Amino acid sequence: MKIALALSLLFFTSSSLAAVIGRDVTYQAGDTVMKGHLAYDDAVQGKRAGVLVAPEWWGANDYARKRARMLAEAGYVALVVDLYGNGQVADNPKDAGALAGGVNRNPPLAYARFDAARGFLDKQPNVKQGEIAALGYCFGGGVVLNMVRSGMPLKSAVSYHGVLATDISVKPGDIKAKLRIFHGEADPIVPPEQVEAFKTEMNNAKADYMFVAYPGVKHTFTNREADSYAAQFGLPLKYDNAADTDSWTRTLEFLKATLK
Repeated sequence: MKIALALSLLFFTSSSLAAVIGRDVTYQAGDTVMKGHLAYDDAVQGKRAGVLVAPEWWGANDYARKRARMLAEAGYVALVVDLYGNGQVADNPKDAGALAGGVNRNPPLAYARFDAARGFLDKQPNVKQGEIAALGYCFGGGVVLNMVRSGMPLKSAVSYHGVLATDISVKPGDIKAKLRIFHGEADPIVPPEQVEAFKTEMNNAKADYMFVAYPGVKHTFTNREADSYAAQFGLPLKYDNAADTDSWTRTLEFLKATLK
């Protein structure tokens, strides 16, 4: 009896997992081929909302794909955004910094590449047109916030341990998307003065946002590889299970409230 029950549970779990489809996709941003990753649950009937995932500065790697799969399991169609072109990824801070810097120094390029991903996701046959949100991690969090500041048509956006500083100026009413920002209070990469400047910016813009700060938590708190990166490259990173779990729970609640 126990064996039969175990086998039935195994079959049920395997069947459930098998329903989540993840596949590499290509789309164009100008003359550049972009290589993203699309994830969705093919057991879900009908159209549903889409969510863009903007990766850390390492690029569209396995961690970003993991988050896309988690979104698919929650009932969304998720697309990992390629911000570097041709699916480039980095395995060290020097290369990652060079790739991220090239995007950060060219706001029109960043917008065009992100908008190409948004347009690709919006046209998927299982996505409700116009029902698009975006999540961004570290570098990707800063990119997502800049897309919102630039007026990209997103329903909602979330930044996790993202860079908050910007050169983009916004006026009251410019920010249409609802925002959630998850930040580690002990993050030396995003110091208190940057946090205060961001809050002032959002308040002046009359943005609909919530800022959640986790005491004692450092940069990259959502990524279990953070401790490994810290040891390997001497970076001020640390994973925090409580902050990771809380921010994800709040994210799913937020997406449910802001997307149809």
